Amino acid sequence: MYQVLDEKGKVVDDKTMKEFTDEELVDLMEDIVWGRALDERTIILNRQGALANYATAGGQEASQFGTLKGLEKGDFLVPGYRDIGVSIKHGLPMEQAFMWYRGHVGGNKYDKDFQMMVPQVVVAGGITHAMGVAFAKKRRNEENVVLAFTGDSATSEGDFYEGINFAGAFGVPLIVVVQNNGYGISVPVHEQTAAETLAQKGVAAGVASIQVDGMDPVATYAATRKAREYALKENKPVLIETMTYRFGPHTMSDDPKKYRTEEELNEWKKKDPIVRLRAYLTEKGLWEESREEEIKKEVTKEAQQAIEKMNQEPDMKIVDLLENMYEVKPQNIQEQIEKYKAKEQK
Repeated sequence: MYQVLDEKGKVVDDKTMKEFTDEELVDLMEDIVWGRALDERTIILNRQGALANYATAGGQEASQFGTLKGLEKGDFLVPGYRDIGVSIKHGLPMEQAFMWYRGHVGGNKYDKDFQMMVPQVVVAGGITHAMGVAFAKKRRNEENVVLAFTGDSATSEGDFYEGINFAGAFGVPLIVVVQNNGYGISVPVHEQTAAETLAQKGVAAGVASIQVDGMDPVATYAATRKAREYALKENKPVLIETMTYRFGPHTMSDDPKKYRTEEELNEWKKKDPIVRLRAYLTEKGLWEESREEEIKKEVTKEAQQAIEKMNQEPDMKIVDLLENMYEVKPQNIQEQIEKYKAKEQK
């Protein structure tokens, strides 16, 4: 398993660490602290009823924001339902992300130039889409990659293998990040597959694959940066399995105490990506915990403003939903549109 910083924040790969500037590492720290703060704030908003169900992401910041750091301008992102914070960092307005949580159609309306797909809820559903976007970028001779996030349970789905198999066969610049947080909702990985690693599933498809310490933000950053360079130079996909853990429930309607122990959770909390990068940067005199408090306040303010903007949007109508189901609408959908237009105009 690839690692740069251990659990105590000590460097175990000095060569890789020297590839990063102090500024890059401080920026990375700010991102993962921002991600944790947003996760905590969104949980509160969910409990207050301001947002619908939420898939928590606390603990997975290195897996998410570390990999995102490895991308460059123009690279395309295909997120999953747990990757909303990363989507915002990639450029999605926060109020639009919150609208997505509410199931409002406005949460899915992106500018054509925005290099991201709507977060995918279907497990593994985004991998085939990401492969298609990467194929298009190759055909257009664009010097950019596509990065798709997915989870451990996705590797048990047909879409996952079909996507990486096509990516390997056609040689496209696709990076698939399998965030192995140990559970597909309540099902542990060892009950999902007999494979010793999920990275080896990429090897089976002829895809360059690596298993990374997903609680080490420097390792995920470095691995993605190298994967991007390889994908563009070789015109081949890469699979990155990040060994991570979600500290909270699968979603806010889930009770993780029914399928995992407090002891297990506490062991993983010792590997907290914020704690280990904080230790490293503090020792070098590059970080103070007061900055974390500042970021938390900034996130609280950002979230409040986003909620206010979202609440100014008109309520979604049934016609809005039906209008966006098909580009060419079949007769039964067209009939329903006319029916609800008449009702909603009253």
